[in-house]
Amino acid sequence: MSRRLPTIHGVTEQEAGPYRMERLDLEFANGERRRFDRLVTRGHGAVVVVPMLDDETVLLVREYAAGVHRYELGLVKGRIDAGETPEQAADRELKEEAGYGAHRIDVLRPLSLAPTYMSHQSWLVLARDLYPEKLPGDEPEELEVVPWKLERLDELMLREDFSEGRSLAALFIAREWLQRLS
Repeated sequence: MSRRLPTIHGVTEQEAGPYRMERLDLEFANGERRRFDRLVTRGHGAVVVVPMLDDETVLLVREYAAGVHRYELGLVKGRIDAGETPEQAADRELKEEAGYGAHRIDVLRPLSLAPTYMSHQSWLVLARDLYPEKLPGDEPEELEVVPWKLERLDELMLREDFSEGRSLAALFIAREWLQRLS
């Protein structure tokens, strides 16, 4: 069923760190009025990189996660800088976080974090044909690079130290995409 988008009667804004908080005064097609809050991302989005060391092995990184105060396994990820494409940002982040560049980069799709109240999008990028190259990054300590076989994805998804939703979704999407190529 296709519905008409709600009418926005007004927007008030407030600063919220790396985001801007917007309060929307909405009217739905049935006449109901509501106020919705949304976080609008400043910047150009982010990338989540699935770096394939070979046809069966993805490279994960272990880094400190302040939100849960522990070290987490996950994929290479980071902001897209002004003027960068998702492909360029993915290659840069891969060099900074994992010490590899990629000769082959495919953007698979955008992922949203919480589309009901956030505008943020992360571009899922598959990186293949890797070669060693390190760039200085903004991490306070060197990240541990952990090779992981895609056939063991069922083990990874149950690990307590692998909890980030974008990384989990990206691995399943990339695995399916790769299987369709073969």
